[in-house]
Amino acid sequence: MDTYARLPVGFVRGEGVWLWDENGRRYLDAVSGIAVAGIGHAHPRLAKALAEQAATLIHTSNLYRVPKQEELAERLCALSGMDKVFFCNSGAEANEAAIKLARLWGHRKGIEIPNIIVMEKAFHGRTMATLTATGSRKVQAGFEPLLTGFARVPYNDVPAVAQVGSHNKNVVAVLVEPYQGEGGVQVPEKSYLEGLRKVCDENGWLLMLDEVQCGLGRSGKWFAFQHTSVKPDVMTLAKGLGSGVPVGACLAAGEAGEVFKPGNHGSTFGGQPFACAAALTTLAIIEDERLMARATDIGASMLGAFADRLKGIVGVTQVRGQGLLLGIELDRPCGDLVKAALERGLLINVTSDNVIRLLPPLTIKPAEAQQVIDTVCDLVTRFLCARSAA
Repeated sequence: MDTYARLPVGFVRGEGVWLWDENGRRYLDAVSGIAVAGIGHAHPRLAKALAEQAATLIHTSNLYRVPKQEELAERLCALSGMDKVFFCNSGAEANEAAIKLARLWGHRKGIEIPNIIVMEKAFHGRTMATLTATGSRKVQAGFEPLLTGFARVPYNDVPAVAQVGSHNKNVVAVLVEPYQGEGGVQVPEKSYLEGLRKVCDENGWLLMLDEVQCGLGRSGKWFAFQHTSVKPDVMTLAKGLGSGVPVGACLAAGEAGEVFKPGNHGSTFGGQPFACAAALTTLAIIEDERLMARATDIGASMLGAFADRLKGIVGVTQVRGQGLLLGIELDRPCGDLVKAALERGLLINVTSDNVIRLLPPLTIKPAEAQQVIDTVCDLVTRFLCARSAA
């Protein structure tokens, strides 16, 4: 179906941060399949693990114990401090599970119409529930009627969240991305999550963090919330968890971890041996190759270089980011830069119409990062100068 305005290129091979098209041309991938290929393409250790698992057992279903799933759950809980995990196949499904968990939790507390506070410019997926939670009319248009049970406030605005709670007694949870990706690489004040945690504690709400894009080492920590003193009640993961093999997870702690009972939720493919082998190997590679430290160091270097080289250029509004989630905001739509970069052998992404989003693999090396910096800065400068002259 015609659901994507695809670029005129098809890739047939990958290695590390590089992709090759059907004609043998090489491209530096600064998108990572939208933050999926965190350990780069065709990592030999992952390829070996997947081949061995495929030759052993791919799927049995959740009607039975899945030892690999149990191992992955224990690993994720140890890394995050959470207590329980539900496995699914995508970020949208993980967020759908979080929304269902919050509603069931609210009903069991006697709240007939549970409400969840969500943020402007948020992106949580394209199922009907996650589409409603998403803060983009462009994405929602044509799919009405949307679901009820959501209250929307500005991102990075704790008082607005508290105000909703003061007059809406049906609120049961807050769902928020620690850093917004699709919303334009928005990095909130350092006190934002602490403020939300305080409001949730005061009102008896669940704090649910969508770490689908910013989690799993991309921020420089396993999870973005670990840059703060906050611990969430619910956290969702996907994208980089399986390095391209579809796998998502909804983690919960404390009382939230006891909400789902047999029959409340399920997934045919979720947590299958093959997907769990991909996730376990991915986590091991991130740890063994110290990729979080690389994300911190190279991300900070790239952020500083962009800020320095684009400083004072008319049309550049802001350079921001955390780890290897970077954004360059312009004062005008810049979608044309995606094709211009493609012609230069670089894959980039533009989100929110005017924000260049960079999500390179965590395996990126300094020389490769420098190539991204040089190409993007040249493209931005030429683009803005050409538009100004016109």
